[in-house]
Amino acid sequence: MSNETRNEGLWETIEANRNFMKCPDFSKYMSTSDQEKKLPQPPLGHPTVGTVIELKNNFEDVIVNSNYMELLDLRRSERKYDADVPMTQSQLAFMLWSTQGIDKIRGRNYATFRPVPSGGARHPFETYVVVQNVEDLSPGVYRYLPLEHVGEKRVSIEFVSEFENNQQHISDMVVGQKWAVTAPIVIIYSCVAYRAEWRYSTLSHRVALIDLGHVGQNLMLSAAALGLGSCNMAAYDQKLCDEALGLDGYEEYTVYVNPVGKVSG
Repeated sequence: MSNETRNEGLWETIEANRNFMKCPDFSKYMSTSDQEKKLPQPPLGHPTVGTVIELKNNFEDVIVNSNYMELLDLRRSERKYDADVPMTQSQLAFMLWSTQGIDKIRGRNYATFRPVPSGGARHPFETYVVVQNVEDLSPGVYRYLPLEHVGEKRVSIEFVSEFENNQQHISDMVVGQKWAVTAPIVIIYSCVAYRAEWRYSTLSHRVALIDLGHVGQNLMLSAAALGLGSCNMAAYDQKLCDEALGLDGYEEYTVYVNPVGKVSG
């Protein structure tokens, strides 16, 4: 760190952020968790409140790249999409299932096992999809319902809200990164913080960020397996994204934005 940067008063914040990344004494902090206090566990997922739509799920028909070595070469951030090529329901279903589908539930609704790892199997995320161009699916905001089909390769979503003036709205949500507006879908992950806080107390947010990286990598590998492109975005307008998904911004809030589509050219 240069003296110039230190003199700008940034060092204290940088040092705090570096320490946040380090592994503390879990036993010290977990002794104060709500789980240790025998307080009720939060639900594994939100209840279904909207219109439920079961997507087509012909996974074997839509996977075009299944060689793992090839997928590692194909998985790159893509920022140019062909807006005229719609996504199929099966493609959308595969990406949702391969990132947050539930293989099984352990105990009496204690934990979910999914295609991605999560600290303490807490999986504190919800998956929303801003749909612009998906076959036989109206534009709007939808939420993935993994609890509807535990242990099955079936995918249902619920309609959340209409999404007017899509492209301008999406551009504003991702702070003017206009390349994202041509994607047929934008997958947005939210964090329901207390699902992790119940177990890990003040350590939960560090663990959740690690978990989020697993989800993002699965999404990009899945897109590559479908012959599609994707890009994980950390830059977005927090308020606009939360409002678009109907989130309160405190108990649940946006943490990741991921456009997906057919790569242009």
